Formats: sequence, C-alpha cells, structure tokens
Amino acid sequence: MRNAIEFVVYGEYALFTDPLTKLGGEKLSYQVPTYQALKGIVESIYWKPTLVMVVDEVRIMKPIRMESKGIRPMEYGGGNTLANYTYLRDVCYQVRAHFIFNMNRPDLAYDRNEFKHHNILKRSLQAGGRRDIFLGARECQAYVEPCVFGEGKGFYDGYGDIHLGSMIHGINYPDETGRNQMEVRLWSPVMKDGIIQFIRPEQCTQVRTITDMAPKYFDDTNVRSVDNLYAQLEEGGNP
Repeated sequence: MRNAIEFVVYGEYALFTDPLTKLGGEKLSYQVPTYQALKGIVESIYWKPTLVMVVDEVRIMKPIRMESKGIRPMEYGGGNTLANYTYLRDVCYQVRAHFIFNMNRPDLAYDRNEFKHHNILKRSLQAGGRRDIFLGARECQAYVEPCVFGEGKGFYDGYGDIHLGSMIHGINYPDETGRNQMEVRLWSPVMKDGIIQFIRPEQCTQVRTITDMAPKYFDDTNVRSVDNLYAQLEEGGNP
C-alpha cells in the first residue's frame, strides 16, 4: 500500500481502557488495542499536522492474558486512595498503517511532499520512534521495530472468528474532520484468525459528540517543514 509502514510493537503491559470501568477510579483493559491507541503509536513514530495516520489492521501475536494490580492514583485534591487496574500482560502486535494528507488543513499545503514524509516515517520507525512509545497508558512502556505483516507464528492463527462486542474505535478531532467539535466513535470488531481489520473513521456509524472544540493553529512559524527535516536526514542527523 502507498505510504505504508509495517511494524511490531511489544511490551510487558498494556492498558487500553474501557471507559465504562473508569467509574470509581478502577480501570479494565479491552482485550485488544483500539484503533485510537494504535494511531497514537504511529504518531509517536512520526507526527505532522499535515498528515492523517490511518491504521489498516493489527495482528495479535500472543495469547490474551490479564493481570490485576493495586494502584495508588494521584489525588490532586489531597488524600490517599487505592484502585484496582487490570492490565494486559506480555503483549505483542503486528500493525499495518499508512498516511494520507490532511485536506482539512489547507494552511499546511506547503508541507505536502509524499516522498519525503514517507522516507522520514520509515527512518523514524527504524530508530524506534521520535517519541516514547506507550501501550494505552504511560506506565505501559513499549518498543517498535519494522516487520513484515503476517510473518511468523501467531497464537490465534487458524483460530476462527472472535466477536469482541462494542468497543471504542477512536476520537474525531476538528483538525482532521473540519467540524468544530470532538466526537467519539464506536464499533463492533471481529478478530479473524488473530487479525482485526479496521474500518476507516468516516465509516463508523455510531458517533457521539463530546464537546465543542476549535482546531489547533499551525503554520510555518510553529511547524517545521518536511523539506527542512529531510535535509537534516540527508546530512546524517536525526529526523
């Protein structure tokens, strides 16, 4: 696929929080990563407001296992409390994603150079990302490496279909939709032989508005152009 990358992301713990479990300070992870969590990982590898990262599919490589921990969350109003968080344990995922240009940002049209963005994206992936990688929560440190999607043995190969019920797909932000509001998307994924193929955000039919929000402001004064980044890469610097 054009402008695509394939990578493996792995870590000791993951917490893709089901928002229904946040009441009372408790957190329970979904069984599999959400579209939004994987998109955040791709954006930690390389992000520019000129681009929209699209996650195509994820392959679950290891068995789904959970582990509960007693956590002392920070109480900003003072006091002390104890909460129970249920994490995914020992996770590994193969991911295929690509980027398209954000056509809702005509102010960044000067930064649309497909070849240079793709090369910086691949170089950033080989370096392990431009920012720290997390699996759903900051305490869940992770690592990324290039891979060939579908290679290697996965735990759920030949397993058949697993219906995962209603899940969060992701968040719509005004920078990418052109609407001055933040929205949440829901969907009902099916894992087939360990692979979840994501529908595109615009294909989600269950969308709920959360709040009004104005898009962020970007121009050449606060966004470094891809031409400058690529020139630095060619000189042997970090992208």
